[in-house]
Amino acid sequence: MKILVLGSGAREHAIITALLAEEAGHEIVAAPGNAGIAADVTTLALDANDPVLVTDYAVSSGVELVVIGPEAPLVAGVADAVRSRGIPVFGPGQAAAALEGSKTFAKRIMDAAGVPTGRAARTATLAEVESTLDEFGAPYVVKADGLAAGKGVLVTSDRDAAIAHATYWLQHGSVLIEEFLDGQEVSLFFFADGENVLPLSPAQDYKRLADGDAGPNTGGMGAYSPLPWLDERFGSEQAFVDEVIQTVAQPTVRQLAAEGTPFIGLLYAGLILTENGIRVIEFNARFGDPETQVVLPRLVTPLSGLLLAASTGGLGSLARPDFSSDAAVTVVLASEGYPEQPVTGRVIAGLDAAAGVEGVHIAHAATSQSEDSLVATGGRVLNVVAVGPDFAGARARAYEALERIELEGGQFRTDIAARVAD
Repeated sequence: MKILVLGSGAREHAIITALLAEEAGHEIVAAPGNAGIAADVTTLALDANDPVLVTDYAVSSGVELVVIGPEAPLVAGVADAVRSRGIPVFGPGQAAAALEGSKTFAKRIMDAAGVPTGRAARTATLAEVESTLDEFGAPYVVKADGLAAGKGVLVTSDRDAAIAHATYWLQHGSVLIEEFLDGQEVSLFFFADGENVLPLSPAQDYKRLADGDAGPNTGGMGAYSPLPWLDERFGSEQAFVDEVIQTVAQPTVRQLAAEGTPFIGLLYAGLILTENGIRVIEFNARFGDPETQVVLPRLVTPLSGLLLAASTGGLGSLARPDFSSDAAVTVVLASEGYPEQPVTGRVIAGLDAAAGVEGVHIAHAATSQSEDSLVATGGRVLNVVAVGPDFAGARARAYEALERIELEGGQFRTDIAARVAD
């Protein structure tokens, strides 16, 4: 197939790496990509958020499948435009993408579908924020209602900090105040074709900047998969996944279909395991980052077939995807100053040495080629991904590779997957 992958981050690099691993002879083009992606496939300087430009290219170039990586093109309606020309698209239309683009919309869908989640209230003024914070009590959960690149959520016991966070995001729209839910968090992805869902393997990511979950919220500093501790509570990973399908994924997809906004693409369920059961924290309308980087390396079933089946209504005839028993760990290398004010333009070195560690590959997140040097262009720069027969081995490989990479001021967590490596 000729496949167009939209996006420029480590998630898109992970998708492309999985497609290339099939050795099926796919012709893959990425727009706009990054330096690491450009080393693997053809890249285009194309605005991925422009429905007209993307559609015109897909039609004129004979693209057979468009895979939309990030959320912004979805909310911009790129999937609708391409789909209207008869080209299969892995990604929901603009209306269904509101499941991520508007947390208020997502809460309404969950309520209508009977999906278990926490209480929430939409606020539009500072006075509403303050009264709702007092009603819900500490710890406070404050979320930007729209897209915020993973930085719109604050969980704090400091009322003044909660008000300051809400004040900032009120400049950009409404703010949700939510009930605090305590428990282990799990990310679980589902392929969806508008009616049916197929699950991937669960993962857990690390949102805070520093070891021990200290520091500010980020887009994600690392992740691991699978989650062996699910067996203790649910008996098996499959039992957990079955419950989420029945109580979360399938009801949500059916509700969206009933409202005339079928969800086609990747449904990302951000879950928390409370004392009272599984609850949904949030939905995303695309592959998660950095969880994709540890889920896809364990996928045995060819990714391209799953993407195409979801895009063309064919999931109902497929078996659940198969995954290897290997452990996968990814650790993010971020720029100095991330997430508030990342320092960019610094040279990156040592990648060949890092990739030389057994079981390791590098997913580029924010890199570009400047003459003879590779430079960092954003906050999260690289994902070091390691696969091994167990978590102790995978972690050791990831951190050995990280030590071989040179980036002035670079920062990373040292405790990714430590809890499952003992």
